[in-house]
Amino acid sequence: MQSVVQHLISLLFVFSSLHLHQLTEGCSCAPSHPQDAFCNSEIVIRAKVVGKKLLRDGPFGTMRYTVKQMKMYKGFDKVQHVQHIYTSASESSCGVKFDINKYQYLITGRVYNGKVYTGLCNFNEQWDRLSLAQKKGINHRYQLGCSCRIKPCRYLPCFVTSKNECLWTDMLSHFGNSGYQSRHYACIQQKEGYCSWYRGMTSRDKTTINATDP
Repeated sequence: MQSVVQHLISLLFVFSSLHLHQLTEGCSCAPSHPQDAFCNSEIVIRAKVVGKKLLRDGPFGTMRYTVKQMKMYKGFDKVQHVQHIYTSASESSCGVKFDINKYQYLITGRVYNGKVYTGLCNFNEQWDRLSLAQKKGINHRYQLGCSCRIKPCRYLPCFVTSKNECLWTDMLSHFGNSGYQSRHYACIQQKEGYCSWYRGMTSRDKTTINATDP
């Protein structure tokens, strides 16, 4: 009898593990360059998360985060000031989790009925973890390249097929949006409509750039 009970417990553990695995695998997002994340978002802010509340709506519920907005980079035409961020309470449905009263975050998302929504497929990161080039991109450079197209290169050979494309090769090394091009380059439109990667930082102006950190 005891062996039967142990067998049933083992089966229950296996099924529970499988169910948990399915839940955690439920959200799948294609990697994107931070510039694409910026250009495709309706709202981009830097903020500190100061509180949260679980709202009992929908199958998983919605988590409402209260934020202290430090700066808005995009979305002035959508909302005047962001006080709350909404996301699914479940990671399996792409809900994102923020630490309370710890960090400043870069938060991107969309606006629906006056509310700001974000998720795991949006670009949300601790501000201090962003590179200097990413901060500069968010402040003004990315906006200059929103008419350009960043083309992911997943397998060799790969080529640009139009003058407004920049070839994104971080995917070849499996680093995705944490790769070298993502952290240090923006795809900017140059003369005659051509787009190319732009770093815009040298050792000579490093001190000046740090002094004007956005």
